[in-house]
Amino acid sequence: MSFRDDAEDGRGDLRKPFLHTGSWYRMGSRMGSSMLGSSQALRDKSISVVACVLIVALGPIQFGFTSGYSSPTQSAIIEDLGLTVSEDSSFLYMGRLLEGFGVGIISYTVPVYIAEIAPQNLRGSLGSVNQLSVTLGIMLAYLLGLFVEWRILAVLGILPCTILIPGLFFIPESPRWLAKMGMTEDFETSLQVLRGFDADISIEVNEIKRSVASTTRRTTIRFADLKERRYWFPLMVGIGLLMLQQLSGINGVLFYSSTIFEAAGVKSSNAATFGVGAIQVIATAVTTWLVDKAGRRLLLIVSSFGMTLSLLVVAVSFFLKDVVSSDSSVYSIMGILSVVGVVAMVVTFSLGMGAIPWVIMSEILPINIKGLAGSIATLSNWFFAWVVTMTANLLLDWSSGGTFTIYMVVSAFTIVFVTLWVPETKGRTLEEIQWSFR
Repeated sequence: MSFRDDAEDGRGDLRKPFLHTGSWYRMGSRMGSSMLGSSQALRDKSISVVACVLIVALGPIQFGFTSGYSSPTQSAIIEDLGLTVSEDSSFLYMGRLLEGFGVGIISYTVPVYIAEIAPQNLRGSLGSVNQLSVTLGIMLAYLLGLFVEWRILAVLGILPCTILIPGLFFIPESPRWLAKMGMTEDFETSLQVLRGFDADISIEVNEIKRSVASTTRRTTIRFADLKERRYWFPLMVGIGLLMLQQLSGINGVLFYSSTIFEAAGVKSSNAATFGVGAIQVIATAVTTWLVDKAGRRLLLIVSSFGMTLSLLVVAVSFFLKDVVSSDSSVYSIMGILSVVGVVAMVVTFSLGMGAIPWVIMSEILPINIKGLAGSIATLSNWFFAWVVTMTANLLLDWSSGGTFTIYMVVSAFTIVFVTLWVPETKGRTLEEIQWSFR
């Protein structure tokens, strides 16, 4: 089943609106040899999928920029506006609220979209691009924050979405969503464009049709249906991973890394923060390469174990700094150890707990409850992100060592959670994953 078949039947010259059909174009019978030559790379290398991922990745870059904005600007905002640690002005609250609304949508729709358009053997790697883009956004906020004041930095932060909006008119709709909505022709068109014009998509088409047929016999899902394992188990895993991701304290560390480095005795705290951002990008890039080779579960366990050890080092370092003289060599050594521990925590988080919870969430939720269940999982993630962000500075003022001890306990529990309940999804189609919960 390919577009050449359509061309031979004389049906291939049909062109439809980008956003309605979710397809860029169809190969027509009148297409000349020059056009065929220009599309050779797309057919041979599935460039269309990569292009779609790169376009929607601008959303997570915006997400990351928002997350990293506080770290280089907090001191200047407090000083310029005469605020305290727990205050914010009404305009800052309004801006954060609107940004949070947009980022909340992006944080769910982007990984789900990537999972639904990606081929099985690349789904983990392409899905991890979501978190890689987040870390790029964080690093950009840290880097630009070294050179521009906080108001200009806020203006620069609108650039990713300014580019993303027109880009959305040139990407296809998710084939699985189109199939769910009963748009059979459009769904096959979108899938063919994504897989390449010479690809045989008949097996994948049949799997998607079978999955959609089995989940749409009842058009609405009642709360009583959530008692079925095929619904409650993937929902529990998705919510659990996204909750634990935030309760590990990563956003508290990233948002207030400059404050943490100042407490550790680092003089150029903003430069150190940028270094952390750069390291995070590199570690997440490694995850993008590894996730379809090593598997999701192994990386999650290694990541959580590494975070637990790193947080233990940071907690002990801060506890010891509180009881020794600031003039002693031990105090300086503990300062160095705390910085090493924070960097190690960010690295190990990026190796698994950063990207993979979003990848798994987008893979395991059944298509007929994906909208509702995914929204609940994302809401829980952002609720706990808010809790951690609002309490991080207050907890650090209370006790830096105590704060990192709390985060360490959460990371240790994550190891248990992943070991007992998180399924391996590497090398399986979305339909196979969902059938396994029945």
